[in-house]
Amino acid sequence: MPTEEKVMNCTVCGYEYDPTAGDPENGIPPGTYWKDIPDSWLCPDCHMPKEDFE
Repeated sequence: MPTEEKVMNCTVCGYEYDPTAGDPENGIPPGTYWKDIPDSWLCPDCHMPKEDFE
């Protein structure tokens, strides 16, 4: 499965970004692939940047 379709995990707090669910509370609609999330987006739980996800 390509990275953009996988669930991505915050390495700091464990938050899971699921592209099928998105992050609508923070402006990311369901169906948004990881590669399409702006670099300015932060983890909704611990506010770490996108680069701290794997």
